Amino acid sequence: MKKKRNRYDGEFKLNSVKLVLTSKGERTMKAIAEDLGINYWVLVQWKKEYEEFGEAAFLGKKPVSGEQDELRKLKKELETVKMERDILKKAMAIFSKDE
Repeated sequence: MKKKRNRYDGEFKLNSVKLVLTSKGERTMKAIAEDLGINYWVLVQWKKEYEEFGEAAFLGKKPVSGEQDELRKLKKELETVKMERDILKKAMAIFSKDE
């Protein structure tokens, strides 16, 4: 039998991580996770994401580096150029048949 996965919105994740960060030594992460009703390792992962991306980690898209952004643009441009090339090949084939 499959276990249903819980989905948490970005606001809940952000508030959970902020609770961990503000409780400095007063409560353990394990205790906070139990109180919130989530798995300890899920909270650890959320904290790592928050440390890496800040509040943007839970608000949808994570920021990408300049190289990743450039690579994405180049792949899109390559796809467009290939499509244009294929269209021209088909057009050449059609026009060369008529002669």
